[in-house]
Order: sequence, then structure tokens, then C-alpha cells
Amino acid sequence: RQLRRFSLTVLRDFGMGRKSLESRIKEEAQILLQELRSTRGKPFDPTYQLSCAVSNIICSIVFGNRFDYQDQEFLELLQMMNESFREMSTTWSQVYDIAELLLRPLPGPHRRIPRLLGKMREFIARRVRSNAQSLEPGQPRDFIDCFLLQMEKEKDNPSSEFTLENLELTTLNLFFAGTETVSSTLRYGFLMLMKHPEVQEKVYEEIQRVIGPHRPPAIEDRPHMPYTDAVIHEIQRCADLIPMNVPHRVTRDIIFHGYFIPKDTDVYPLLSSVLHDPTAFKHPNTFNPSNFLDESGHFKRNEAFVPFSAGTR
Repeated sequence: RQLRRFSLTVLRDFGMGRKSLESRIKEEAQILLQELRSTRGKPFDPTYQLSCAVSNIICSIVFGNRFDYQDQEFLELLQMMNESFREMSTTWSQVYDIAELLLRPLPGPHRRIPRLLGKMREFIARRVRSNAQSLEPGQPRDFIDCFLLQMEKEKDNPSSEFTLENLELTTLNLFFAGTETVSSTLRYGFLMLMKHPEVQEKVYEEIQRVIGPHRPPAIEDRPHMPYTDAVIHEIQRCADLIPMNVPHRVTRDIIFHGYFIPKDTDVYPLLSSVLHDPTAFKHPNTFNPSNFLDESGHFKRNEAFVPFSAGTR
């Protein structure tokens, strides 16, 4: 909890959820557009370009700089991240999470995940060492600097959570939480708009009416674009990226709906069942933006919209 609170504070200080981050996103979006235009209308897989763009937003906060799309070290990091996420998303890996002790000795794709994560930690460790050598107290450049400075403050506290290992793991978690999920959602959005050109046309019309062709979109435009907002929500609902969520642990004995759940029990919330609940969505099993629109065409929030679990996001 201490690390979570610290991380949220630092992320906000470096622009997360604020206007300053919006300018970084706009800058990266322009670079992404240039990359897409360079394909000159030929068929291509956008995975690489989308991963680079999304990852660079996180890199600008964590490392204090963005990477060129052709940077070899950056590309290796993205490849390892994509492979890790692909392995974690398999049915085998999800079963392994539930029955780890039984399946650990067996051969299978789950053995690749620790190796990939280890290589990613090596990349982060190199950046941490580089930051530590040029660290200036009172002038943090990025998330890593802030963590290192906090480590120095608490060096005499034997129970401190601010350790080198936690720095590497927290940074790794930031990458996973903020890159692969977003880039996968964008790819799925491309697919859905290709399959539903009538939806794409309505989004285009709303963009032209509210934003026009001469400026980039801004967060202030969102209240005036209910259909586009609904489409984005519907893309996330149908993508259903983490159907079993990540495991949580019960912190105390509890009785839930008549069932006794003892402390330290692992719990896997089935988000997929909520996102496709017929009592919560008019069209639970089809792609339909009206799931998030009222009868007047205004955007309608839905408590069952939990693509990344419940709570503040």
C-alpha cells in the first residue's frame, strides 16, 4: 500500500491525469501518424507502431525520455513484453496461476515467462544504475530518480519497502499496466472499426463536427463527443483483455453470500461475466455502442463496465 501511494503521487507529479501529460500524448500521436503514413496505404500489422507509441508515454515518465521507434534496445524490450503478455494470456498460463504448485514441475510455456521477465528486469536494472550515477538530490528527472531519492531517505529503516528490488518490480509493473493493455485495446479498436464501417463513419462525422480537420483532439472535447466515448467504452468491453483479472488475496476471514472465505485465499474475479452480463447491457454479446448511450444519444455510465476491475482508474 505504501508503494502504491508513493507511485500514484509521483505519477501525478509527472503529469499522469493532468494537462502536461496530454501534451506528451499529442506529441507522440503526431509521431505515430507519421509512422502510419509512411506505409503509404499498403497492408501492415500496426502492433509494432502502436506498442512503440504507447510505451513511449510510459517511458517519458519512468525514464524521463522517449525512444526512437528504431532504437534496438527499445525494440528488444517491447518484443519481450509482447511475448510475456502473449504467454500470460494463454489458457495454460491462466490454469497455471490457479494450480501453480501442481503444474510447476511440468514442462510447458509457463517456463518461458520467468526468463522473459528476468530479461526485462535486466533492462530496467541498467537504467536504474545509469540514473543512480547521475542522480541530483532535489532535481528528480523521472520516476526512477524519485524512488532512488526515497530509498536514500529511508536507508536506516530496516522495514522500508523502498528497496532496489521493489524499484525494479514496480517499474516493471508500470510497464505492464500501462503499455500492453492499451496497445492491445487500440489494436482491437482498429479491428472493430474495420468490421463495423457504419460505426467508423459515425465516429468520423462526430470528430469532424466537434474537432474539425485543423487541430488535434483535446480532453475538453470529450463531453461533446458522446458517440465516440461510447465506442471507446464498447471496444474495451468487447476486448475483455483480462477476463480473469489478476489474482487478489483475502486479507481476513470473511463470509460472502453465505460462503466462508478464509484469510490468504487467492481470489480470481471473473470480469468477463460482468462485461457480458445481460442484466447490465442491452446487447451483451455483440459490438454495439448503444450499450453506453441513453435514448437521447447521451453517454451513459455503467457500473458493470470493469475492464480493469473495480475501483478508481
